[in-house]
Amino acid sequence: MYKYHFIFDNTVRSQKLKKTFKKYKNFNIKLCDFIIVAGGDGFMLKVLKKYYKQKKPFYGINCGTIGFLMNRFNLDNLDKQVKKTKEFLINPLEIKVTKFNGKKLKTLAINEISLLRQSRQTAVLNLRLNNRELLKKLVGDGVLVSTPAGSTAYNLSVHGPIISINSNKLAITPISSFRPRRWKGKVVSDNSKIFIKNLDSNKRPVSAVADNHEIRNIKNVEIKSNKKISFKILFSSSESIIKKIKFEQKKVN
Repeated sequence: MYKYHFIFDNTVRSQKLKKTFKKYKNFNIKLCDFIIVAGGDGFMLKVLKKYYKQKKPFYGINCGTIGFLMNRFNLDNLDKQVKKTKEFLINPLEIKVTKFNGKKLKTLAINEISLLRQSRQTAVLNLRLNNRELLKKLVGDGVLVSTPAGSTAYNLSVHGPIISINSNKLAITPISSFRPRRWKGKVVSDNSKIFIKNLDSNKRPVSAVADNHEIRNIKNVEIKSNKKISFKILFSSSESIIKKIKFEQKKVN
């Protein structure tokens, strides 16, 4: 029998589920074999960032809506469900931000980092890839850089490509680009270093949003995949992340 540590969101559905799992002992997180997370994708992102240093596999039970990072709850034996899972490793994006006032900040993103205009004025951005200019001037609502795990989230909503979870790729996707209209973004290696600069910080303020963490009034950001950090996420064989990706592709098409 496995040792579990349970983490529940404060939603009604998650709290109902908490009563169901009272028959299982809630082990100390340092002693457990698996961390069971009951909630939605947003809650899972928070938990991953908070507890990734424990180096434990995370098994998500969907109590939200889409649940792309989660599994459907089944009343069957939890040990059997966990035993049938497949583990995927996800490397987060490491973001170094320089604000307009010169202050420097560092954060992580599991899904994506989005640069978004803060006012009625469009953002004007310069994009560099591995110290070479990718786009001299992007004018629009902004741009995002997505991991494979985040490619079916905000990235998909702005018509970015779906990336297989086991690919070593990142997606750079414009958000409502005005100039150049025809530029649809680029899929790049996850060994890439991406540098994005706000060309008019004074008149056209831009914020950087790493998943659910917003940093306002940015001057520039440096983005790369952090291979030293790996999130271990478990998916049941009946609804693997590969199947979820294929399902999303069918919906888009």
